[in-house]
Amino acid sequence: MQNFLDQFWPSTVDGLSLGAIYALVALGYTMVYGVLRLINFAHSEIFMIGTFAVVGAVEALGIRSPVGTLALIGLVVLLAVVAAVAAGGSAVLMELVAYRPLRRSGGSRLAALISAIGASLFLQQLFAIVVIPRFFDRPLAGGHLPVQSNDFTDPVNLFSIGSVDFRSDKVIIFVGAILMMVALDQFVGRTRLGRGIRATAQDPETAVLMGVNIDRIVMATFALGGAMAGVAAALYMMRFEETVYTVGFLLGIKAFTAAVLGGIGNLRGALIGGMALGLLEMYGSSIFGAEWRDVVAFSVLVLVLMFRPTGILGESLQRARA
Repeated sequence: MQNFLDQFWPSTVDGLSLGAIYALVALGYTMVYGVLRLINFAHSEIFMIGTFAVVGAVEALGIRSPVGTLALIGLVVLLAVVAAVAAGGSAVLMELVAYRPLRRSGGSRLAALISAIGASLFLQQLFAIVVIPRFFDRPLAGGHLPVQSNDFTDPVNLFSIGSVDFRSDKVIIFVGAILMMVALDQFVGRTRLGRGIRATAQDPETAVLMGVNIDRIVMATFALGGAMAGVAAALYMMRFEETVYTVGFLLGIKAFTAAVLGGIGNLRGALIGGMALGLLEMYGSSIFGAEWRDVVAFSVLVLVLMFRPTGILGESLQRARA
């Protein structure tokens, strides 16, 4: 417990930056569930594709020396755009191939769930066997693609409060994630396409009668969720600087946990759930040790499902007012 008290504020900073990444990925789960009532387990591989898009962009830019804070902000914005396009496009393609045929044929939710798991495994193996060796000119070697710190970022300590250091990468992650989540919330709440998403989530049959194109709405939902995962991938790579073809597996489960914790189907719940999970992980690490961090995350999932399955907010996307 003394270690928890000593590390409270550093753990809080680390937890918020990590939770911001969870929250961005959780948005994809919560949006797809709100519209289709489907847990898109292949969403974790969309995040993985975003990380590889970042690696490819860094190599294409030929960055070989540390960059300052202002240049780092510009670089992260560029990488976030690249990753969002790659991840969003991949999500749309996945919807066209893996989910739309099932929807049109009247397939059950169980069939869609099995299709999601199959798409996840397919994308993992595709990158492990084909993409990494051929397009990144590296042997498989477990699929690891390290990006050394002197090739990508050189975190700068912006300021300190007591014993807590606020590094540039952690501040950028937190601020960037908050801005993206606010932008998505405003988009869904105020735009015509956003109204279509909420109408489809509330009552798809009535939405069709009112002239809503369901296929267009579903495609937009996957694109937006994939884009958020791509931004999360750029922020993740800035902090951890390494990816692997299975990088999305564990992080995807934690993002799903964050979505359930906040109230799956609720965009603001994804933000709260992600931040809360990040904090609980870091606090749990300071109390029990770093090796217990994942145990803490999954214990939270079990407890939430047992005692409050609707999550913290308990309000789903389909109840949002038009």
